[in-house]
Amino acid sequence: MNEPGSAEAPIQLRGLHKRFGELVVLDGVSLDIQRGRTTAIIGPSGTGKSVLLKHIVGLIQPDSGVVKVLGTELASASSKALYAVRRRVGMLFQDGALFDSLDVGDNIAFPLIHHRPDLNADARARRVAEVLEQVELPGIERRAVSALSGGQRKRVGLARAIVHEPEIVLFDEPNSGLDPMTSDAIDALIGSLKARLGLTFVVITHDIVGTFNVADRIVMLYAGSIVADGDTDTVARSEHPIVRRFLSRNLLLPGPGEVVRLPTIG
Repeated sequence: MNEPGSAEAPIQLRGLHKRFGELVVLDGVSLDIQRGRTTAIIGPSGTGKSVLLKHIVGLIQPDSGVVKVLGTELASASSKALYAVRRRVGMLFQDGALFDSLDVGDNIAFPLIHHRPDLNADARARRVAEVLEQVELPGIERRAVSALSGGQRKRVGLARAIVHEPEIVLFDEPNSGLDPMTSDAIDALIGSLKARLGLTFVVITHDIVGTFNVADRIVMLYAGSIVADGDTDTVARSEHPIVRRFLSRNLLLPGPGEVVRLPTIG
């Protein structure tokens, strides 16, 4: 499933190395993210997941290697070219990252003001209403952010991530801080949006059970390297001891009607 060399892949990583001082965070990662699919990147804390995500949006540069997003190599891109790429990418941050000083509607409209200057106020309002319908929160444009529940904040954050019609949406721990039922609802929403909109989703997550519900492909990082890469069924049956240990505490559903319990590695 790891397919370096695909010219069609909207995200291409080649030989990615990154260290902070003596700590090696990414150690030669090569990975293509496939168009129109949900790729989940999992692994223990400190294995490079969030650092990988920051490379994809150009917030940090690799020590060596190539990051190419939507045909643009980020390290050599001009500020104008980098901005053009970011216009085509949406992101749901771990805590929602909503502006408390703005109401829901103005939070969601914020990317439109910066990325879609062609839209007037009425067109922005229509687009905001449309994405609120898509995340199943219709009519709450004037609600204060402080009045939202944790799950509602995530949905509003997701609405803001897709409002400017990006080609790629990045999710940083979309289930963080949510109870199991709300997490299930967010997973279902991610799945339905991917099916309806046909976008490329990349999900960084610790929620392993949720991952197996929403992902088309799972990539596991450990010590800065890829130790598993495949569809849910393939990863669930990996013989790699690190992968089996990481998954052993979770009930996995790798196929329709089939429940697998991976044994704990001592």
